[in-house]
Amino acid sequence: MRSLLQVENTFAALAAEYCDKRKRDGQKAWAAGTANRSEYLLSLLNTSIGRLPIDQIEPADVLGAIRRIEAKGKLESARRTLQLAGAVFRYAVATARLRSDPTRDLKGALTAPSVTHYGAITEPKRVGELLRAIDGYEGQGLTKLALQLAPHVFVRPGELRQARWEEIDLDAALWTIPAEKTKMRKPHRVPLSRQALAVLMEVRGATGPAGFVFPSIRTRTRPMSENTINAALRRLG
Repeated sequence: MRSLLQVENTFAALAAEYCDKRKRDGQKAWAAGTANRSEYLLSLLNTSIGRLPIDQIEPADVLGAIRRIEAKGKLESARRTLQLAGAVFRYAVATARLRSDPTRDLKGALTAPSVTHYGAITEPKRVGELLRAIDGYEGQGLTKLALQLAPHVFVRPGELRQARWEEIDLDAALWTIPAEKTKMRKPHRVPLSRQALAVLMEVRGATGPAGFVFPSIRTRTRPMSENTINAALRRLG
């Protein structure tokens, strides 16, 4: 029977402790989405090394666990999970529960995922073509309005989809994205142009004055899905 100390020092226990620390790490704290993704990836190791005492885990144990993810074709998930596992081991070293990180010698052991470079419009003429295509979009009305707003605010797609009316001051022409939603963990203030305000006023009649600016067509408790925007862009060519 394992001692209580061994149970508390398993990889799964240390991973949970590390994630809890990162979620409370001041200005460097993980955003909610990052925390959920990281906890999910680390949970993939539970059936392989999760119950092992952290000071008994060898490089081969980690590599075998990661390659199970890799074998499913999830190369980027495998790479990120290895990075997170290394962070957990280094946390264990820093808290005097492990002498060294067993992942330090695994660099280059995984298949590198292919990098896809996504096209970007850089020519002013083609930007105009895109804006005219958006104006001519004949799909769902709220999706069209989201597409029309995007060029005026220059925010990440996720920030646009998850915008809430409580964050937007139409009178001051300002959208303040809370720190917990931003990559830099600082509030991001987006000035709203006359054109952006016109779009938002139209949206407000349909979805305001509270909750998500662009809710899902299925339920107002969730934002519009990423696939909705991507599918609309594909339809525009």
